[in-house]
Amino acid sequence: MAKINAAITGIAGYVPEYILTNDELSQMVDTTDEWIMTRIGIKERRILKGEAKGSSDMGAEAVNSLLAKTNTRPEDIQVLICPTVTPDHLFPATANIISEKSGIKNAFSFDINAACSGFIYALTVGAQFIESGKYKKVIVVGAEKMSSITDYTDRATCPLFGDAAAAVLLEPTTENLGVLDSILHTDGIGLAHLHMKAGGSAKPPSHTTIDAREHYIYQEGQAVFKWAVSKMADVAVEMMDKHHLTAENLAWLVPHQANLRIIDAVAHRMGLPKEKVMINIQKYGNTTSATIPLCLWEWENQLHKGDNIILAAFGGGFTWGSIYLKWAYDPKQ
Repeated sequence: MAKINAAITGIAGYVPEYILTNDELSQMVDTTDEWIMTRIGIKERRILKGEAKGSSDMGAEAVNSLLAKTNTRPEDIQVLICPTVTPDHLFPATANIISEKSGIKNAFSFDINAACSGFIYALTVGAQFIESGKYKKVIVVGAEKMSSITDYTDRATCPLFGDAAAAVLLEPTTENLGVLDSILHTDGIGLAHLHMKAGGSAKPPSHTTIDAREHYIYQEGQAVFKWAVSKMADVAVEMMDKHHLTAENLAWLVPHQANLRIIDAVAHRMGLPKEKVMINIQKYGNTTSATIPLCLWEWENQLHKGDNIILAAFGGGFTWGSIYLKWAYDPKQ
């Protein structure tokens, strides 16, 4: 019997209308466009506005677009996975809420929290459901309202993050296409360097934690930067070596969009020219688990069946990983 692979057969994204520019940020906190562009490479980011709007609203927009685009009935979806660090609620899962908003009634759905590596982790899990032979249609949707946990008085972190969602449909194929391999890692040493101080069971919300502004992202930038450059590059090069990929036969690197200097360093280690690297951090900032599928969505019309693609990410935890993906369809088909 032929081996079953999980192929991405469609992709869709959603970004909010409101654009928060560096110039506007500079009126909120002590920063400048030059400072942000030099150190991070972000020009603007999208922010979800509206009372009671959460990650599920953006996730549902992406999923509904995906269903329409691929002519897929909601009732045919069997699994929906949502990587996110900004769930609408601690429970139920944001994936459950997205399923309800998208009319998906015959699937089981759940969240994955692997920070900025969330999409890599979730795509690996989703692919294994397909590879089992039991499931035929799986959606992975990265959805993040990072503005909800960003402290706009902290100039070290507030320029970094934006809001967005993007979703992919996974279906089985017996061709040598789709998700062909993944390498995933975790090192819990990352807790000290990147986390939210309060809001969980170890430190529940209280007047004290709110007054101390402990419900926002806390990041030690220098330590995270060093780990990210090293680990993202290591795991991407490891994937290249494992599958005999070179700068010539690799079509694209799709890196997590956290910092332009990190992206450049990873591409350099891989020996890739910039024109083979998907970069949209300047427009959207770091949307955590949505960055990688957001890139694939934007570049979809430049992708061709059989393209060799490496996805690479690094996030809180620390978590990191890479996926070797062979694109499964030609544009506009």
